[in-house]
Amino acid sequence: MPYATAAVTRGIDAPFQLEDIKIDEPRSHEVLVRITAVGMCHSDMSVRAGHTPFPLPAVLGHEGAGVVERAGQAVTSVMTGDRVVISFDSCGRCWPCEAGRPVQCLHWEALNLLGGSRLDGSATLTSTGAHADQPLHGSFFGQSSFATLALASERNVVKVPPAAPLELLGPLGCGVQTGAGAILNVLKPSPGSTVAVFGGGGVGLSAVLAAQLTAATRIIVVDIIPARLELARDLGATDIIDARTDNPVHAIFDLTGGAGANYTLETTGVTRVLRQAVDALAVDGYCGVVGAPPLGSEACFDVSQMLARNPHIVGINQGDSVPRQFIPTLIELHAKGRLAFDRFVQTFPFEDIEHAAQAALAGDVIKPVLVI
Repeated sequence: MPYATAAVTRGIDAPFQLEDIKIDEPRSHEVLVRITAVGMCHSDMSVRAGHTPFPLPAVLGHEGAGVVERAGQAVTSVMTGDRVVISFDSCGRCWPCEAGRPVQCLHWEALNLLGGSRLDGSATLTSTGAHADQPLHGSFFGQSSFATLALASERNVVKVPPAAPLELLGPLGCGVQTGAGAILNVLKPSPGSTVAVFGGGGVGLSAVLAAQLTAATRIIVVDIIPARLELARDLGATDIIDARTDNPVHAIFDLTGGAGANYTLETTGVTRVLRQAVDALAVDGYCGVVGAPPLGSEACFDVSQMLARNPHIVGINQGDSVPRQFIPTLIELHAKGRLAFDRFVQTFPFEDIEHAAQAALAGDVIKPVLVI
């Protein structure tokens, strides 16, 4: 059984602590990956805060990138030594998976968000030392990559070119593909349209970069952190709105001559911001929802305005992407200078994971990436 060093979260709001753990041997369709770098995402912090009911203690992390250490006997798409990005998991057997829609897998929540084990209930991780008799939950997004080694499935590893910069690519597995995919795969802005992105974090800025690849002519970003707004402008936003001082709905209508935004994307997970994103829509506009508030959160809308303005509200998970198709496209766009997500990545040594988490929570860093 392989040993690894992992950042373990032992309870709600408990700090990340490096511990030695044991990882189960890869089964026939599983892959053991030596992690080179891993991004830190909102979902990791949501679990630690108790907003997402993933069982603790656990090893989190779901934006891993590294090198295949070992592959199960039935694995055919990758082999030892291949460089990979790890994305969300899917079962491969239910009807959405068989139809090529892995993000709609009927077992998505169990495999990625709520389970803490393989789908059959077997554990992938084991505590050692002083915690040897305590359970340790893994398989977060089918990987638990806050560790030097991660056990994934063949379905959620994506082979990348030998020259691809692994220290940057982890966020493609979740945050970047979520923002970019929401624009390119779902909203698909029409020529001359206006896109308004609520939230200038990693997902929102990825959406800005993707919107530049479309025929939208106005890209608006709403946030409350001036540095993020200025970066959004540098990355291609045509207009920025500081929600501390301006009402975003009024400002968007002013910028569009009273028409409103044809497309909005809510990335913050704050329900009152979702209401603003819907209220700012033009007639027959589309609001994409990717921000994840605590489980059970509800939002309310003006029904008369719903009837009068015909808004379309669509939930979007992981950019509605097929990672094996979409991630290589994102890598190629980045290599050609057309998707500069590296502009909002900041690297930290793995042992500084708690520092990275606090910097992200304070809004000082947009996308922390831990380098191992």
